[in-house]
Amino acid sequence: MYEPGLLAKIVFALLLAASLGGFLWRLWPILGRIRDSKPEPGYALTNLPHRFWLFFWEVLLQSKVIAQRPLPGIAHALVFWGFLAFSLVTLDHAARGFGVPFLSHGARFSRFYLGFAALFAVATAIGITGLFIRRFVVRPKWLGEKVSIESGFIAGLIFTLMLTYLVDWSMDGHSGAINWWTHTLALLIFLPLIPHTKHLHLVLSPVAILAKREGFSHIPPLEGDEDFGLVSGKDITQVSALQAYSCVECGRCTEHCPAANTGKELNPKQIVLGLRSFLNENGAQSEVPLFGAHLSQKAVFQCTTCGACEFQCPVGIEHLPLLIGLRRGATNTGSWEDDQGAKLFRNLEKNGNPLGLPASDRDKFITRAALPIFDGTQEYCLWLGCMGSMDARGREIVEALTRVMRHLNTTFGVLKKERCTGDPARRLGNDLAFGELAGQNLKTMEPFRAEGKRFKLISICPHCVRTIREDWKEFGPTPEIEHHSQFLARYEYLLPPAPEKDTVVFHDPCYLGRYQNIYEEPRKVAAASASQLLEAPRNHERSFCCGAGGGLAFLGEEEGTRVNETRAKELAETGAKTIGTGCPFCQTMFQAALTQISMPTPALKDIAELAAARLPVVN
Repeated sequence: MYEPGLLAKIVFALLLAASLGGFLWRLWPILGRIRDSKPEPGYALTNLPHRFWLFFWEVLLQSKVIAQRPLPGIAHALVFWGFLAFSLVTLDHAARGFGVPFLSHGARFSRFYLGFAALFAVATAIGITGLFIRRFVVRPKWLGEKVSIESGFIAGLIFTLMLTYLVDWSMDGHSGAINWWTHTLALLIFLPLIPHTKHLHLVLSPVAILAKREGFSHIPPLEGDEDFGLVSGKDITQVSALQAYSCVECGRCTEHCPAANTGKELNPKQIVLGLRSFLNENGAQSEVPLFGAHLSQKAVFQCTTCGACEFQCPVGIEHLPLLIGLRRGATNTGSWEDDQGAKLFRNLEKNGNPLGLPASDRDKFITRAALPIFDGTQEYCLWLGCMGSMDARGREIVEALTRVMRHLNTTFGVLKKERCTGDPARRLGNDLAFGELAGQNLKTMEPFRAEGKRFKLISICPHCVRTIREDWKEFGPTPEIEHHSQFLARYEYLLPPAPEKDTVVFHDPCYLGRYQNIYEEPRKVAAASASQLLEAPRNHERSFCCGAGGGLAFLGEEEGTRVNETRAKELAETGAKTIGTGCPFCQTMFQAALTQISMPTPALKDIAELAAARLPVVN
């Protein structure tokens, strides 16, 4: 084995100092921009056991990397684990450069560890070769149209490191010196390249995963009357800056984004990279507006807030707080000008619902459907929501649910007055409208809470459930609430068998699945009414959005293929006789889309309607 002489040690010391200096010279300004960014309002590094579990599960075990893209994920994991296995080897290599190696081929532990590292050297070489072929030969479009020469060069360096390590054992003399210096130069060249390329995620992504916000799509509170959201560089928070620099540019967010998949301008990856470019160009605490050369307002308002991007990200980037923060900045400062958006906000302010219908329409429905008024003594308060009280299909779902509840002898009532939860205002960045709606609704419920009566809500709308349970927390304690799929699944065994069964495909609503991790309950209800429960190609966590979220149900789409038509066609192509849903927004979107596809269209039923169809007909 080669042992460097005095001159080699001096040259190595100088090169190592230059490499470390180059690494720090490039990394230090990035760390400075993150440090100088605004502290996150309401952020606290709490729940450390859970954070460390995520670090172990997602960083060390690479669970999300592998689960969502198995083959390239395993290849990436092999490279990552190879880096971990090589940590001692690399330190020993540096120590050998100064003549003081600590891993000796003669020692028992050293032989074991060097052999262990050799196995990972082979695995890493295979993994990096697979990733090279994928990026430069297969070239999936989600990785980007431009081929990164830097990525190929770094892949070559990693392969060289593995190869030179494997042959090092059998070399000495002149050939050993060449091999040692080849390994050394590959290592020293690679180090200063890290902060300059996407490989910066090797340093920052473990921190980003450990430090990300609590909960899925957590929207940080605004801080005082002068905080309008993300308007200029000074509004970028430390968490967002850290995540922007952690992006690995894998394109998983883009691959699963409904807007990007249907010809819209929005590309979640470019939003994150745009924020990074803004910081590189303008720094933190800049007064320069965020929308401009690097970030598009039009793209930001094409987001359905489905959460596919945030769920898929393997390095802990939370796209939704960033996207909604940008919407906040545009909406709260008046720079977003959209006629349909303005109409939506007027409807919410004047009528308390996004449809702009008078409260008397809700009252008439309550009377016609003979819905009792909640007085605090019933088991459940049925939250109708805007779609359940104002929309024709939503009303049918409510009536189906109440029929099941009555069959089960479950007592329930509805509130005399009810306004929109504020979900569309919240997702479109109108914090004033959202706060007013949430406050008014909580005030309506105050008498029941003050009397200490049991107060549990049930809703047919996942958007309402999420908004009430999580977003209303800014204004005080929130009532207990569950989605009707949870109620139906709990008592499904008490319902009679379905008189007729046919194939059913269940569509996972984004706000029920990714936001609340509810997948099996609605399937349990649907399966009881199906001869066979089918799955769409994209299901569970990978479910494709109906296009209604983020307020887009009330704005419409202006370009590309409509998201609802894409998803409705995918569901119909399963051959199922019925599409089952668990969200009134999905019902409305698919009802419109199914009329536009040129193929036999299946029936469209909410799971409450499937359950109610099992009950005896009452004359």
